[in-house]
Amino acid sequence: MPSCVLAYSGGLDTSVILGWLQDEGYDVHCVYVDVGQPCEDREAILKKAHDCGAKSARIVDAQEEMCRDFAFPVLQWQAKYENIYLLGTSIARPLISKVCLQVCREVGADAYAHGATGKGNDQCRFQLAAEALNPDIKIIAPWRIEKFRKAFPGRTELIAYCEQKGIPVKASAAKPYSSDENCLHISYEAGKLEDPNVCGVDIVDFGMTVSPQAAPDAVESVSIQFEKGIPVGVNGKKLSPLQIVLELNKIAGRNGVGRIDIVENRFVGMKSRGVYEAPAMTVLYHAHQTLEQLTLDRDLVNLRDRLSPEVAQMVYYGFWYVSKMDALLAFIKEAQQPVTGEVVLGLYKGNIINQGRTSPNSLYDEAIASMEGGGSYNQTDAEGFLRIMGLPSRVQARARARKY
Repeated sequence: MPSCVLAYSGGLDTSVILGWLQDEGYDVHCVYVDVGQPCEDREAILKKAHDCGAKSARIVDAQEEMCRDFAFPVLQWQAKYENIYLLGTSIARPLISKVCLQVCREVGADAYAHGATGKGNDQCRFQLAAEALNPDIKIIAPWRIEKFRKAFPGRTELIAYCEQKGIPVKASAAKPYSSDENCLHISYEAGKLEDPNVCGVDIVDFGMTVSPQAAPDAVESVSIQFEKGIPVGVNGKKLSPLQIVLELNKIAGRNGVGRIDIVENRFVGMKSRGVYEAPAMTVLYHAHQTLEQLTLDRDLVNLRDRLSPEVAQMVYYGFWYVSKMDALLAFIKEAQQPVTGEVVLGLYKGNIINQGRTSPNSLYDEAIASMEGGGSYNQTDAEGFLRIMGLPSRVQARARARKY
């Protein structure tokens, strides 16, 4: 029989897909890639997969790798999709594909299946990553297959199939929205959120953050240590990338930091509305940029900022394993060499306040910047500088005067 690796969550959709793939004649190897999604009993998920006929099932914990090798390089780029979204879901998908493709090699499978729909971004991220890692892999996306969609036009048919096959699922009432969580963030979309005129805060039951109104009435200070643009500690304690994210999720979350509401442009061309919370990454982006203000020169920051939207777009679309991204990641690693130091932030009711920043590589020279007399900056030098800088403007002004 042909074999297939399924990116498996144990939920309704992938449970049905597991049974359907077997009906189509596949041996199915289920892979639950742990990127920090909530799950009360992972062993129960594996047992369920085996009970439902999976050839094999395994859990792969990829949380540390996601923070270290995916989220933190994107942080170094200060990459935000459409200037606001911190790419929490986008970052996870190429890693999930990488893990599943590794399992494909181990078990000799020639197909990779996932449960992403044909309307969203995740199908792009899964497939573009998989084909870059193995151009010969067969991608099975059941929601893009007419036969599958005809068999399961709605939730009722999915539940009926599980009952027929003896597949245990929690057939609860549909929520007014859907959510996707990992250790970096939670995204909320669909349902009532599809009306962009509805207040998302009134609908969403946020899982990582309290509302700013319910946050403490006192500023909480937090210090973050960086080495070469990478976070390495919180409040003076050295931590792993995952530990940093989890610790800051708690600190920032209890202070109401990290919520956004956006109408974004999907890769497939439509606009969609999403509500996101990413407490740790919001604080890290702010702290990182604050430290860069001390340590990076103007022209290098300007170059990075011109390229940053392109990096964000590549991550959002799913172009992670391409030569262009390799080159961009190599560039940012070199550009971030001076970004070492500590930033102290005050968190208060959803706000982030700069309280202090220090670096052994600081380019800030108080003797030059001082507004007091006696500094090392000679203001007379500005006369010649401005005459040279203003030369093109003066020439153009005279030409315009002659013409008009």
